This record gives sequence, C-alpha cells and structure tokens, in this order.
Amino acid sequence: MLSKELKVLCKVLLTLCVCAILQSHGAHGQKKKETLMSDKVSQLMEWTSKRSVIRMNGDKFRRFVKAPPRNYSVVIMFTALQPQRQCGVCRQADEEFQILANSWRYSSAFTNRVFFASVDFDEGSDVFQMLNMNSAPTFLHFPSKGKPRRADTYELQVRGFAAEQLSRWVADRTDVLIRVIRPPNYAGPLLLGLLLTVIGGLAYLRRNNLEFLFNKNVWAFSALCFVLIMTSGQMWNHIRGPPYAHKNPSTGQISYIHGSSQAQFVAETHIVLLFNAAVTLGMVLLCEAATAPVTSDKRKIMCVAGIALVMVFFSWLLSIFRAKYHGYPYSFLMG
Repeated sequence: MLSKELKVLCKVLLTLCVCAILQSHGAHGQKKKETLMSDKVSQLMEWTSKRSVIRMNGDKFRRFVKAPPRNYSVVIMFTALQPQRQCGVCRQADEEFQILANSWRYSSAFTNRVFFASVDFDEGSDVFQMLNMNSAPTFLHFPSKGKPRRADTYELQVRGFAAEQLSRWVADRTDVLIRVIRPPNYAGPLLLGLLLTVIGGLAYLRRNNLEFLFNKNVWAFSALCFVLIMTSGQMWNHIRGPPYAHKNPSTGQISYIHGSSQAQFVAETHIVLLFNAAVTLGMVLLCEAATAPVTSDKRKIMCVAGIALVMVFFSWLLSIFRAKYHGYPYSFLMG
C-alpha cells in the first residue's frame, strides 16, 4: 500500500518538474522573442528619426520584414532610381512617397505601428527575385501578422501615386490615418499674380478702348479651351496623380495609352486634348465654309481641310476608345 502511494507521489512530482521546466523554457523563449522584437523596433525608430523612408537592402529586408517576430507594419516602395534605369515615373512616385512618410514622421500621432521603407533594384535585386517582381515602382504592405494578401499590393495603374491616394490605401490596410502635409508651393500663386498683372496692364494700356472685352470670338475661344481641358481628363489627373506614361522594364517599350477604362496616363490626356482640338477645328472650318461665297477657292480649301480633320482625328479618338473599352464593336477608318 505504501509503495503504491510512493509511486503516485513520484509521478506527481515528476509531472510538476516537467511542467516547471516547460514553463521555464516557454517564459525564456517568450522573453527572448520580446527582446528581439524590442531590438527591431528600436533600430527602426532610430533609422526613422534620421530618414522618414528607410533604405533597405536584402539583409535588412530579410531581418526586419520577412523574419518574425514583428508587431509593426512596413510599407515598402520597390523602385529603380539609378539614372541608368531611366525610370522617370520612379522619381515622381518617390517624391510622393517621401511626402507621405514625412507627413507620418512629423505627425503628432506618430507611433511605431507603421514604418516606411524603400528597396532600390540596384541595392536589393535579390529582394526583387525573392518576390518575383519585375516592375517598378511597386508599393507593398507587409502586415504585422501573416503574409501580404492581394489587397496589400497597391493598384498603381488605377489609383496613381499621389500621396493622398497612398494615404487612403495605408489607412485601409493598417487603420492608421495619415494627414498628408505638402511643403508650400508658391509657383501657383506667383503665376496667378503674374497673369492678373498682365491682364491689368493690358486693360490699363487700352483703357480708352475696351471693346475687345465684348468680342465674342475671344470669349468663345476661351470657353472652348476650358471645355477641351476638362473633357480631356485633366481634372482626373489632378485628383489621382497618375504617371505620365508607363515603361515596361522587361521590353523597354513605353505605353502612352492605358489599357484599362478605369485609368489613364497624363500623356493620354494630352493626346485626347490634341485630337479633340483637331476635330473642333475641323468643325469650325466646315461652319466657316458654309457661310463663305460659293465661288470662293477659300471655301473649297476650308471644306476639304475640315472634312479631313474631322474624319482622321475622330477615327483616332474612336481607336483609343476601342483600345480601352475592350469589346466595343464600332470603328471608323482606322479601326
């Protein structure tokens, strides 16, 4: 009887010893994990205090982004800023990314929940290979827990790279709202002041002859220019901040027309504006030809030129529309 009780007691003591050892190891491992995480955060905070956007190579990326533990999010811009890469879009996107990172760094709500970093192709080509990435610029969000999902890749071609758009995406992925603060830009007020000065000077010089203010052709031309600017998509560019064009890094081919109906390039708006202006000019020539004398050679020239402008440039406009709205069945001349 005594031997049985002794055996039970020994088993209980052995179980308690094993539990104590496991708990000790678990506590030690947890403490080691917390120490490692604290070291990572301290290092990232130190780098952020010097530069809002941390420059990373392959080693830093693997240590601070890929390797656990991590209780912070990292927003990384993958880019190619070296001159030999000839990536003009990368420089424009980098400027907007710097504005966003600076807005977060110098915000009163700044914490260690989100860090901004960049990986240049010439400094971290192994990272590009690791992520199977073949284009730049690209924005990725690495969450504090788990792997990046599809929504953690920023849709650059749709949203553009304006800091305000990036801020909304970061807020959606991290619940951290960043108020974008841009450095003061005095170019707009200076140009407006210069324009008002010129207009005021002209009005003063011609103060005794202001009939030109009542010239319907002047107002018609001004209204036409405004309509062409608005219908070409300039306001969309101002809001979304899309790239001027897209260069395929693998083929080197430059695309000036976006292949989707949900986005556009700045060059595309310029092309559409030019084509619309040409069609409008053709219609104006046809209207002028209709009122010119029947026997006038000038009427024939205006008529032929107007028809040519309308047909050719409207055909090109329709071709752009077909390229963006896939499946559109109609074409004209140059389909």
